[in-house]
Parts: sequence; structure tokens; C-alpha cells
Amino acid sequence: MHGMAPGVPGEDAAAAGGTGGADAVSAGFPGGFAGAAAAGGAGRNGGEDGRPAAKAALRRRLVAARGRLTDAERSEAGHRLRDAVLALPETQMAGTAAAYYSVGTEPDTRGLVYALWKRGTYVLLPVLLPGGDLDWASYEGPDSLLQGPRGLLEPAEPPRGVTAVASADLVIVPALAADRRGFRLGRGGGSYDRALARVGPPVPTVALLYDGELLDEVPAGPHDLPVRMIARPREGITRVP
Repeated sequence: MHGMAPGVPGEDAAAAGGTGGADAVSAGFPGGFAGAAAAGGAGRNGGEDGRPAAKAALRRRLVAARGRLTDAERSEAGHRLRDAVLALPETQMAGTAAAYYSVGTEPDTRGLVYALWKRGTYVLLPVLLPGGDLDWASYEGPDSLLQGPRGLLEPAEPPRGVTAVASADLVIVPALAADRRGFRLGRGGGSYDRALARVGPPVPTVALLYDGELLDEVPAGPHDLPVRMIARPREGITRVP
């Protein structure tokens, strides 16, 4: 659950992403992403009252910038992200990986999910529940997916419960942006905040972005949980403290 509106397990309701992300995304902000953060009022110390407005403003700019990426850029970004994640030692050692099936302008994960499955990794994909939480079910190849709510493709296998994500050795999550502390900007529904809260601290978690979407800081509150790694098409993997 990936590219969806607030309250769903996705980060963007339009299309998928590309290697021209750094230029295409940053072009929408005076001063690049520093300007984006300033325009959105980003900042962990901005106060509880200002944080939702800051996040909303930043989301609008990021979604608009992603929408300017071409199909070729989105395809190339997906290939590069796939290779970067597959090369991780944590990925190579993972018996079970929780991931998501991209839609809209999100970075394409379909090749990554397929490659994990083909190499023998047990892959869990999310199933969106009515309240916005995520159940999980196994991916058994492209033909095992069914049309879900809001244009999502979801596993046809029996759901394993919301706590199934806790069994994963690697968790791959969507984001519109993230900062160098590992805090990610989602769509505001809290689906992945709930999922990440069920993942143990030693488990590697990685957010997939376009180039240019790693910021110095995103607005983060006490319930926002950081990831341990950021993957970008050109820059590869960035590990956060």
C-alpha cells in the first residue's frame, strides 16, 4: 500500500518515480528542498500546532514535483532502487521481507518485490484495512495479486494479521520524503507509523525515495518513528544514525 490518499498505506495517489527526481523535485522549491522545508514550516521544534500545516504544505509540493517526472525517469529510478536494495547485506540475509507494491508516482517497487520473491525470500505485502491499519499477506508472484481499494493491488493469499510485519527480517516502506535522522514524511494516515511500531529495533527498515527527497529535516512529532536506511536512485543507500 503505497501511493494513496491520507489514511491509506501509500505515499502518493498519482503514478511512480524516476532518476531525474533530484532536479524535477527540487525544481518545485525556491532554494531546493531547504526552501521546501522552509515554505512548509518544517521543523521538529515548530510546535504541535504548526506541525500538521507544515507537513501538509510539504506534501503538496512533493506530490506536485513527483507528478512532473516522466515515465522513463520513473522506470530508471525503480531499476536503480531495486539494485541498491538487493545489494544490501541485510536483504541478502533476510528470510522474510515486508514490502509494498507501488502505485501512482511512487518509486516503482514491482521489480524489487518480484526479485525478492524469485531469490526465495518470503515476501509480505500489506492489505489495507477499513480503519487505515495494515494487515499482511504473502506475495506469490504477479498473478497472485487482486484489485484492492483505491486502485491498490493486494495479495490474494489469506491475511496473516497486523502483527505479521513483526516477523520480517527487512521492512521496506514508502515515503514522500525523509530526513537525515530517518524521520519520514508519509501521507498523514498513520498506516506505516502503526506498522513500524510493531517492528523490533534491530530489524532494518528502509524508505524508498527519489533523488532530492532526502531533506535536512522534516516535521516530526512524538509518534513518528524513524527508519534506519534511505534508498535513492543515484545516491544508493544512506544509513542514518
